[in-house]
Amino acid sequence: MIADDYAAGPLPAYRARVARGDLASDPSQAMAIERLQDLWAKLRGYDPPPLSAAPRSGLLSRFLRRKPTEGADDPRPHGLYLVGEVGRGKSMLMDLFYESADVQRKKRLHFHQFMQQCHKRIFAWRNANPGEADPIPPLADSIAGEAALLCFDEFQVNDIADAMILGRLFQALFERAVVVVTTSNTTPDDLFKGQPGRDAFLPFIRLIKQNLDVLVMEGARDYRRARLRGMATWHVPADGRAERALDSAFAELTGRAAPKTETLIVTGRKFIIPCAAEGVARFDFEQLCGEALGAGDYLALATHYHSVMIDGIPRLSPDNYDKARRFIVLIDALYDHRVKLVASAEAHPDQLYQRGEGAKAFERTASRLDEMQSQEYLALAHLT
Repeated sequence: MIADDYAAGPLPAYRARVARGDLASDPSQAMAIERLQDLWAKLRGYDPPPLSAAPRSGLLSRFLRRKPTEGADDPRPHGLYLVGEVGRGKSMLMDLFYESADVQRKKRLHFHQFMQQCHKRIFAWRNANPGEADPIPPLADSIAGEAALLCFDEFQVNDIADAMILGRLFQALFERAVVVVTTSNTTPDDLFKGQPGRDAFLPFIRLIKQNLDVLVMEGARDYRRARLRGMATWHVPADGRAERALDSAFAELTGRAAPKTETLIVTGRKFIIPCAAEGVARFDFEQLCGEALGAGDYLALATHYHSVMIDGIPRLSPDNYDKARRFIVLIDALYDHRVKLVASAEAHPDQLYQRGEGAKAFERTASRLDEMQSQEYLALAHLT
């Protein structure tokens, strides 16, 4: 992405990608990016003061420090809830908006990661404040102090612990003038559907619909899977040619987005993703299987990223069994969540682990690796 593309907002940045041939023009994406451009304009210079620093004369007084927004009736613009099936380009559009947003305090993260951080902060607050009952206001103060704009990827609620705090937390965030933009595969009305205790969750759904404009992307094409169609996903041997092939695949799968380092929080620990963009994560084999990672780390990876790329998978044997064992756990997690795998290796799957103790157990992994290269598997939707 050329830096100047961001200067005038996400719409020019999107059009520049289309003009360069990085993206195919799509009516549903064009509609969404125009809505994001409108929000971008309303948020230029957006900087609401902390709630505690505001006069008590009402909501408007809290915005005296921010630049005025021409034509704005509400000092806090509505956010946006982008919903559609996987592969519609929702995350890519939100990232264009986020990168161009003229908001000093902003944060973009996966919604699951956000909730992990919230639970961690609540736990720490309760330990530091025994006997005090309500951690939500100080949590909201902390979040609002860090970000006036929150962008969430893959908004989904499956955990009752998350559902229990979301309504009051988001009410407090909106009261603190935080603007939210999120992507989701699920409409607000279908969130937490069929789960025990959903009746108590319904006020949160109403809150979302009151504060976020819901935009359904109806595009019929899954760009993510279209990019994978016909792509070679297993490269042997792991040489310079294979590295260049993975470079090309990363560019193709991410729409040539600039890679960056990302961090997942897993049971209070940081799991560093060294190279990531647009839901694609890339590692050297040693980074994934040579380090002290476990099932929880691999599960977090599988739910956060629709595609994983691995450079330099070696031959495996009892001599490097710890790495082989981690690799088996990793592939199980990726397979169970239908993550797409692109890799370079010293051998084809059925030849990776050929001798010694553990070779028999690896046959199941080799079979899965073969299946993960099939067009049938590549056509499956990612399970978060």
